[in-house]
Order: sequence, then C-alpha cells, then structure tokens
Amino acid sequence: MHDIWNPWHGCVRCSEGCANCYMYTLDRWRGADGAKVYRTNNFDYPLRRHRNGEYRIKSGELIRVCMTSDFFLEEADAWRGEAWNIMYQRPDVKFFLLTKRPERVRQSLPADFGAGWENIFFNVTCENQRRADERIPILLDLPFKHKGVMCAPFIGEISIEPYLADGQIEQVICGGENYDGARPLNFDWVKKLQAECARHNVTFAFIETGTVFIKDGKTYRLPDKRLQSEMAYKSGMNFHGKPIEFRLADPLGLPISPEYLYKPQYDNPNCSKCGSRLICNGCSHCGACEKR
Repeated sequence: MHDIWNPWHGCVRCSEGCANCYMYTLDRWRGADGAKVYRTNNFDYPLRRHRNGEYRIKSGELIRVCMTSDFFLEEADAWRGEAWNIMYQRPDVKFFLLTKRPERVRQSLPADFGAGWENIFFNVTCENQRRADERIPILLDLPFKHKGVMCAPFIGEISIEPYLADGQIEQVICGGENYDGARPLNFDWVKKLQAECARHNVTFAFIETGTVFIKDGKTYRLPDKRLQSEMAYKSGMNFHGKPIEFRLADPLGLPISPEYLYKPQYDNPNCSKCGSRLICNGCSHCGACEKR
C-alpha cells in the first residue's frame, strides 16, 4: 500500500490486544514467524524517487509507520535513529506513529526533538479500559504536536472523556478484531466512545466492525474485511471534529503553500462506502481492489 512504511517487520506481544495479532496470523499463513524482527528492504521508502527526480511520496501525504511492528519496539533500537533521520529529511510528509509501548518513547526520541516535530502524528493503542488508563496519561505527557488514540482491536468498553478535556487528543480511531480467535466488538461501545469524542469536537473514525460484531443484542459474523468497512461506514458513527493542522515545510524549513500539497482522491467505487475514508490517504489506483 502506498501509505504504509514498514522500516522493520516482526514484533513481540506485550498486552491483551496482541493475543490475536493480525501480523502473526498473516505471517503464519505464509510460513513465517511473526516474532522474528528484522529490518526490511523498504527501509528508505520515504526517500525514494521516481526517475524524474520527484519523491514517490508526495508532499502532504500521510504515511502510517510500522504497521507490522511497533516503532518503539526494543528489538528495533539499533535502527530507530536512522528512521527518525529519514522523517526529519521529509518535513513535508505526515508520519503516523502508533505504539503499545509509550513508556519507551521519551528515551527513544531524537536529541533535537524539542517540543515535537510538526510532521509527526503520535498515537497510542488502547484496546480496553486498563490500557487506556495506562497509556493515555503517558501520551499526554510526551512532547508531540499531534496526538491520537487507536482503539483497535476494540475488545472492551472504554471511556476516555477525562483525557479529551484539554484538547491534546486530536483523533480517535476504533475497529474490531480479525482473523483467528477474533473477539467481539459491541456496537454500544462504539456509540459511547463516539459520543465522548463528539462532545469535545475530536475526530472519530469507526473503520471496521471486526469479524464478530454485536448490535442490538444480535451477533453477526463478518469475515470479509470490505463488508466490515462498509458496515462501519453505514453506521454513521464517523465524526469530523476540529481540523488537524500540520504545518509542513520544505527541506529548508520554509512553509509549503496548500496548493502544492497532496490532495487525496476518493474516486474508487469502494471509497464512497469505506469506514476508513475519514483518515485515508485516498486511492492510489494500484488496482488491488479489482483483483480481489
């Protein structure tokens, strides 16, 4: 996918949300071991260029980092400095970082990080109330310009309203669990979390129901991820809150005018009913949808 950068692959389970990790499942399906952590051949992806000299990743794009690992994984300590340097070289690109290890973040920041870089969007995973109460206070105490919460896999009722009051959290994403052993997601949890975000004008994205979805006391099994996404979209839960303003710059530190930034296109037929549209980079016209 054009909006994902995995500088390393593989992870170590650390909490309840990891029990049925999709990465472990997909690796097992292809005969690999998800616990093996290694640096990928895609490490320099944000710096790669087309033959005409233009970057493959355009100014203004949002790139999700380490979706098959954890950016703050201890086993990746040797590579993280170089990855930070790559993000520093692309102040015109938004990098979405997600971790279940916020306690390791402060010691893992670059020396010149200061109050945070404008192009870094830092998020913590909160799969249940225990992890929300453990991780969000750390999130709020860390020096990032942009902060968010990912409730996925959403495996227990969560209330985060006390953490939304000071306005630091700009976005909340939630979604159910998939693949082997998927635990149920109750729609009542989604509605409660969405209402809290709406009251504080925080963007809320319900991206997928997961394989096992409970609504109005009935349990539905939805193994097809595209259908999960459509059902999440049709629920009407997505809420566009206060705009998230990234002050992106060119390599010299000069602000980039909006007309020169990437503008997502949602012209694929699936885009009109996708639960992830609110947080998506748009269609890359790769043709993958037509091959399914």
